[in-house]
Amino acid sequence: MSVLFVVDPLPTLAPDIDASVGLMAAATGLGDEVWVCGPEDLTVVDGRVRARATRVVLRPRRRGGDHRWLVESPWYDEIERAVLDVADSVDLVMVRIDPPVDARYLHTTYLLDLVEAAGVRVVNRPEGIRVLHEKLVALRFPELCPATIVTADPQEVRAFVATVGAAVVKPVDGFAGIDVWLVRDDSSAVAFAESATAAGTRQAIVQEYLPDVAEGNKRLFLLDGEIVGAVLRRPSERDFRIGPPVAVAEVDPQDHAIVAALAPLLAAHGIALAGLDVIGGRLIEVNLTCPGGMHKTDALLGTDLSGVIMRRLLDSRPSRTERLYA
Repeated sequence: MSVLFVVDPLPTLAPDIDASVGLMAAATGLGDEVWVCGPEDLTVVDGRVRARATRVVLRPRRRGGDHRWLVESPWYDEIERAVLDVADSVDLVMVRIDPPVDARYLHTTYLLDLVEAAGVRVVNRPEGIRVLHEKLVALRFPELCPATIVTADPQEVRAFVATVGAAVVKPVDGFAGIDVWLVRDDSSAVAFAESATAAGTRQAIVQEYLPDVAEGNKRLFLLDGEIVGAVLRRPSERDFRIGPPVAVAEVDPQDHAIVAALAPLLAAHGIALAGLDVIGGRLIEVNLTCPGGMHKTDALLGTDLSGVIMRRLLDSRPSRTERLYA
């Protein structure tokens, strides 16, 4: 079988930790062809999506004793380049572009709608990526979340912080912990609020700080609405933001209740692969544009999350021959 990964440029990926690389390695290990292309490599001719793609084989890797893999340099070999009719040439498309969901990302999803309409599974579904904003979708379930507001008003930010005592403030379109601040009820709060909202011109998410984060931020890995793994991540003494995985997390009844609430919504919009962030039984975020953490977890704990995900996704799809005669 063949998998097309629509990704950011391969030289920009960190092969020792990047989840997309882990998924590619898993597909390679299963004997499947791995093709890669970027958004700019997709075109449409006569209603058919074509991709200027490169077939790659990942070189052997081994666990490094922490959350990183030991990899060769270069970490992959190019086998061939070709222009693929995506619907005729691949069995699964993995959308693995880093957020934010900007114009480049959105335009890619519109093209991939055509691939899905031709019968190829696209993970995650382009329509779902457009509809469900990973920073905001959790707010559809306020009973599951910490106290949260979304606002561009610095005074609202300041008043909220005064009410809850401390808050995590992050941009609506942020990712990877960039521009995430811990704002306390002190003399610096006004300046933080003005910066976070760009003086009242940019929406920010302001969420009650949960001291339970010291016990760990739990990442629940979901595949088709089922928890396939869970890991704990903790902040360091020098940074309140969440660090790499440190241990297997126990999945408790609160986690199952959160998943049960979200699963129908995710399924309705074709979100097969997601990462839920949970602190103290409260839902913080739903990662769905390019869910990560699996590669790090596999390196640290010896799990096979990347393999489980790729096997199940590929086993669930009809082959190209089966689609042709369906």
